Amino acid sequence: MRKELKRLGCKKQAEIYRRFFKTGKGEYGEGDIFWGIRVPVLRKVAKNYSGLNLPEIEEFLQDPVHEVRMTALLLLIDKFSKRKEAEKGEIYEIYLKNIRRHINNWDLVDLSAPWIMGGFLKERKKERRKLYQLAQSPSLWERRVAMLSCLTFIRNNDFEDALGIAEKLLEDKHDLIHKAVGWMLREIGKRDRETEERFLKKYKGKIPRTALRYAIEKFPEKKRKGYLFA
Repeated sequence: MRKELKRLGCKKQAEIYRRFFKTGKGEYGEGDIFWGIRVPVLRKVAKNYSGLNLPEIEEFLQDPVHEVRMTALLLLIDKFSKRKEAEKGEIYEIYLKNIRRHINNWDLVDLSAPWIMGGFLKERKKERRKLYQLAQSPSLWERRVAMLSCLTFIRNNDFEDALGIAEKLLEDKHDLIHKAVGWMLREIGKRDRETEERFLKKYKGKIPRTALRYAIEKFPEKKRKGYLFA
C-alpha cells in the first residue's frame, strides 16, 4: 500500500500541502511529510486494502507520511462501521493511543473523530467523560478531537456534551480550537437556533472572535452584525 501511495504522489501538490498544513518550523504541523495525494485518490487506494488487519493498519497510522496516516484512518473508519457494537472498543482504543503523535493535523482529526470517537461514545454517555479529559490536554490534537467528536452527538440532536466541551475550550489560545468550537456551535444552531443563542448570550464577551464568526455564519445579516458589534 505504501509503495502504491508513493507512486501516486505529486511534488507540486506536496509543496502546496506543506504550506497549507503549516509544516514549517514552529508551526502546528512542523516536520510533517507530504507526498501530494488528494483525498479522493486516498479513498480509492484504501478500498483496495480493506483486508488489512488492525495491527497492520495501526502500523500505517504511525507512518511519518501524512497521506499514509490518512489512508490508515480511512481503513479504521471502514472497519469501525462494519464491526459489531461489542467489537468497536478495540478500534476506539487504537485511536485514543495514537491521537497525540499520529492523528496530528486538523484534516486527520476532522476526518476521523466524529466517526470513531463520536461513533463509539454515541450510546455510551457515561464514558464521554474521556472527552472532557481530552479537552484539558496540552495536546492541540486531543483538544480538537474532544470537540469534533461531538459532531456525531449533534447530528442526533444531543447537544449537552458539545456545549459542555465548548465551554471548557472558550479560553483556549489556539485558533484551530476557536474554529472547532465555532463550527460545532453553528451545527447546533442548524438544528436548534434557540439553544445556540442561549450559549452565545451566556458567554458573551468570553467567546473568541474567530469562534463567534464561525458560530453565527448562518445567521441573518442584521443578527450577525448585532453579535459582532454588540
